[in-house]
Amino acid sequence: MARKKNNKIRIEFRKKHQSQVRDADLTEQYATKKEDIDTVSSSRVSGKGDLTRHRTVKGNLNDSNGETLGSVDLELDRVTIAGLVLRVHGLESVVKGGDGRIYRCALRRVLKNMATDQRHVLVAGDQVRLQLEGNDQAWIVRIEPRKSTLSRTSKQRRHIIASNVDQLLIVASAAQPGLKPNLIDRLLATAEQNSVDACICINKCDLTDTSSLQPIIGTYSQMGYRTVMLSATNGWGVEALRTLTRSKCSVVIGQSGVGKSSILNALEQGLNQRVQAVSAENEKGKHTTTTAQLFPLSYGGSIVDTPGVRQFQLWDIVPSELTGLFRDIRPFASNCRYPNCSHIHENACAVKDAVADGRLDARRYDSYCQIVESPGEMGRDEFDEFD
Repeated sequence: MARKKNNKIRIEFRKKHQSQVRDADLTEQYATKKEDIDTVSSSRVSGKGDLTRHRTVKGNLNDSNGETLGSVDLELDRVTIAGLVLRVHGLESVVKGGDGRIYRCALRRVLKNMATDQRHVLVAGDQVRLQLEGNDQAWIVRIEPRKSTLSRTSKQRRHIIASNVDQLLIVASAAQPGLKPNLIDRLLATAEQNSVDACICINKCDLTDTSSLQPIIGTYSQMGYRTVMLSATNGWGVEALRTLTRSKCSVVIGQSGVGKSSILNALEQGLNQRVQAVSAENEKGKHTTTTAQLFPLSYGGSIVDTPGVRQFQLWDIVPSELTGLFRDIRPFASNCRYPNCSHIHENACAVKDAVADGRLDARRYDSYCQIVESPGEMGRDEFDEFD
């Protein structure tokens, strides 16, 4: 007889995930018969008991790269259904169930208390299992493994912006506010790190002479990145973007005021995302979108709207790995004299020679140097922060 496969795993919880409750009449008990007192604080902290930070559960974490919490199965005696997380707001999550209904859900405590380097346990785009509680209420009892993520560093922790995405739409504006190429470069490096397709969308092309944008568009196009010139107000390029987003899960990201929500409204009729004009004083965007939210598209696929970013610090990328995430620098780096060349201070550097000869764009090289030397600095006065 074949032995039944044991898929139980051991998971770790955060410190103080369980509170120690003391009896209200503990003092009176101590005064009368102290030898019979049995408090939680007298328990041994081990692999068993109320004070343990570990628990054995059913499931498979598959967390070799820290990508997911895994697929943890917790006493699923009741029937569950699949769900797609549309939005997370505080303790409540809005989830579209496999039956087509929208549920307002709470996360099981055991999932919230799991030890993780992530800033938030649940994000828009997550595939989950729901335990229904009647009407439109449900419990999230399992988070399925994520196939891809869009992450950044926030407060020394990993901030996953969205999960299970196929494509990153980097939205910039030709004017009001002006184009920020260094932010685009950071987002492209993140897309390369996560093996996610990237498309650069330059909005508000009706406000400026587009010929001034041709050099930078040419630089990105030569590297193989799609670039779409848009005007969400006039409808320019919207149909081309609709073709690129069909049957994919796309996430839009960029600084405030570039028109991310306006582009979504143009792509999907009736979406009615709230928009605001940029400040007349400094031509900076106003913080309108406050949390990442996924919208199913009527023509197939889905799209995630995100708050404007003020800074974008790369997650889990060391300087020695950054060269491989810059498509234009990567071919020259293998010809450097020193295998650990930083491409900044060394003399016999093929990358620096390529810049001097005009074979490598000088602005892109400066952007690379800025990330290596100041990985967390993106100009705090230029971008809005995620909530």
